[in-house]
Formats: sequence, structure tokens, C-alpha cells
Amino acid sequence: MAHPKRRTSSAVRDKRRTHYKLTPKAVTLCPNTGELHLRHKAYVVDGDLYHNGQLAIKNYAKTNAAPAVDTAEDDE
Repeated sequence: MAHPKRRTSSAVRDKRRTHYKLTPKAVTLCPNTGELHLRHKAYVVDGDLYHNGQLAIKNYAKTNAAPAVDTAEDDE
């Protein structure tokens, strides 16, 4: 099994880690709705689903909502 012959110094370790960084998400402003959204993703505004600046599904929030199921059992 491989193991280091010498201890890695903090400078060498930190120089190696300089490329391990996060990049910000690609966020854009919709010209039609004025909403911020992730690029190349559909987004919901006022219950309607938009994609690529165009209305994809009207009343999406109402149609996508799952029916309410009562999971409480009657304790008798």
C-alpha cells in the first residue's frame, strides 16, 4: 500500500489546492418576467412554468401539486 516518504508541507498542500474552488452558478434575468433563474432550466413565476423566456405550461403550480393525503391514523 502506498504511503508518503516525506510529510507534505502546508505550502505544497495549499498550492495544490488553489485550483479547488467553486464557480458561481450561471444566473440570468428573464426579459419577459424579470425573474432571476438558472440558465437552461425551466422556472416557475406566479404559478406558470417558463422555459427559454416563453410560457411553457400555464397554471403549472396547480397541476403539479400532489393531492393532499391524510396520513394521521384514528386513535381509538
